[in-house]
Amino acid sequence: MNKPQYHPNTLSVRAGSEMTEFGENSEALFLNSSFRFNSAAQAAARFGGTEPGNIYSRFTNPTVTMFQNKLAALEGAEQCVATSSGMSAILACVMGLCSAGDHIVASRSIFGTTVQLFGNILKRWGLEVTFVSLTNPDEWHAAVTSKTKLFFVETPSNPLTEVCDIKILADIAHQAGAHLVVDNCFCTPAIQRPLALGADIVIHSATKYIDGQGRCLGGAVLGSKALMEPVYGFLRTAGVTMSAFNAWVFLKGLETLYIRMEAHAKNALALATWLEAQPQVARVHYPGLKSHPQHALAMRQQSSGGGIVTFEVKPNLNQTSQQAAWALIDATQLISITANLGDAKSTITHPATTTHSRVTPEARATAGISDGLVRIAVGLEHIEDLKADLVFAI
Repeated sequence: MNKPQYHPNTLSVRAGSEMTEFGENSEALFLNSSFRFNSAAQAAARFGGTEPGNIYSRFTNPTVTMFQNKLAALEGAEQCVATSSGMSAILACVMGLCSAGDHIVASRSIFGTTVQLFGNILKRWGLEVTFVSLTNPDEWHAAVTSKTKLFFVETPSNPLTEVCDIKILADIAHQAGAHLVVDNCFCTPAIQRPLALGADIVIHSATKYIDGQGRCLGGAVLGSKALMEPVYGFLRTAGVTMSAFNAWVFLKGLETLYIRMEAHAKNALALATWLEAQPQVARVHYPGLKSHPQHALAMRQQSSGGGIVTFEVKPNLNQTSQQAAWALIDATQLISITANLGDAKSTITHPATTTHSRVTPEARATAGISDGLVRIAVGLEHIEDLKADLVFAI
């Protein structure tokens, strides 16, 4: 009998789930640290990899395995490696696949902490990183060397929601013998599936939309079994591991991922359209708007514009751009002032002094992150209440 090919909405609810002997309908939470063996021979077989099974929850745990299998099904990946945070997912990916002397080409338009990891920490260990424009394939071509191992992008980017052509960058990477890594945090597989577009590896901060309610930290690396083997090997040794409890929370988050992302995107498009009409707003960045420079590309790669809207605030005559942005943020009463995103609650932040505060002013300027830029992760509140909050703030 052929295995049914279920819709992704169904996979988000059903994929990866395994029952114990008790027949529970919701995934079991295994909080133990280790697992018993029937014999010394079985223990040796488990540790040697000749018999599948659980050993120690740093690298084998049934609840974490269920989360990995569910997310892999949604992304269309052969394997998922779950980690303790989004940043540890990036670290595990790089440490698993690169060595001292290797070269990475990365977009300038990435999360500020990722810039720090690539530009400062990994550089101390002998990895070279070249930052290029996300949207200009010629710069990626020009940056390639004989030691290039990875291309790394966020698309849409944080915070300007720039979009790259995944297939074109994948082709450039593969011609150079490199792998394309796509941080899919802003979209999730509910909106975009990078592996189907040619990418080799997908990164997630599960802390964001995969959880969906701002409760737990977690990350994931997904790709072929061949690419995930060294990533898993690094995790097994270094211990950048997802906890079983967090995996259990993420399993519940994935069940509602598709309906949540649809609602986030609907609210975000309505808010972005409204913001474009406000005289105090100089520019709105949102892939779902026709004014977005990569709108057509985004609509080919994504099923919607996603839930992140950024905009430039016009300062008054006696204000700097930062003062204008801060005044707007401080005047909100409903929207939460926090740098996290992907929550059911809408959040607002000033990227230049929060998420990208450790990036040099010159690098921020090159990436287009101005002092007047405000980022809203649009939540699930009623859209008219969000507009009213911003009307008051503006």
